[in-house]
Amino acid sequence: MNPASAEVGGLLAGIPDSLRIPLLNAYREIVRNFRERRWEPAELNGGKLCEIIYSILRGLVDGAYPDAPAKPQNMVDACRQLEQTDQNKFSRSVRIQIPRMLLALYEIRNNRGVGHTGGDVDPNHMDAAAVLGMSKWLLAELVRIFHSVDTETARATVDALVDRTNPVVWDVAGVKRVLRPDLSFKDKALLLVYSHVEAVAEAELFRWSEHSNAAVFRRDVLTRAHKEKLIEYDRMARRIHLSPLGITYVESLLLRVK
Repeated sequence: MNPASAEVGGLLAGIPDSLRIPLLNAYREIVRNFRERRWEPAELNGGKLCEIIYSILRGLVDGAYPDAPAKPQNMVDACRQLEQTDQNKFSRSVRIQIPRMLLALYEIRNNRGVGHTGGDVDPNHMDAAAVLGMSKWLLAELVRIFHSVDTETARATVDALVDRTNPVVWDVAGVKRVLRPDLSFKDKALLLVYSHVEAVAEAELFRWSEHSNAAVFRRDVLTRAHKEKLIEYDRMARRIHLSPLGITYVESLLLRVK
């Protein structure tokens, strides 16, 4: 399986659509709200994700999935009941690790000033980042279990799920164009790599950017961005990967530019 190019339609196909589609939608909502710095919706959607994943685990253990996600009457008790599942039939991840992560995520949703008034902490970046990290781990763990892949493949698959389309980049007939001619070529290149879930070939990025000179593009754009740790520029393979610092740069500056 090539995780970066996995079709969403085939992802987690062992889970019925009535649970799988809400799962993927809830995860994307968390990522989108976090990207847009909307902390409260990001954290609230973490609670929704918990309820969906609990429903999936319950269906897996019971051998019959519910028709729709359902909130258990008591999430703590419900997750603890999963710990009593036969260890000879289900992995420790299904019985203990995922349920305990669900409880941590649900606690943020309920008791950190998000789910109701009177919480200890107002919605904030720190809590939203925790929600995003746990949500990503939970979804990757489901991918690992249902597709029998290693953790790195599961992580890459989840990364590929993130909707990185944005109004600044236009994908037309297989060619990508940045609809902001005022941006520098470095910023254009970063936006283009960001919009693509896989590493981008140097020749393709050069063509998309509409730079006039390949050697200058390599020297002034790719090499400099590499030195700034915004990208990993593989000179041998002629491929460009966006670094975590580059993702932060794009999401905090370029996607918010009017």
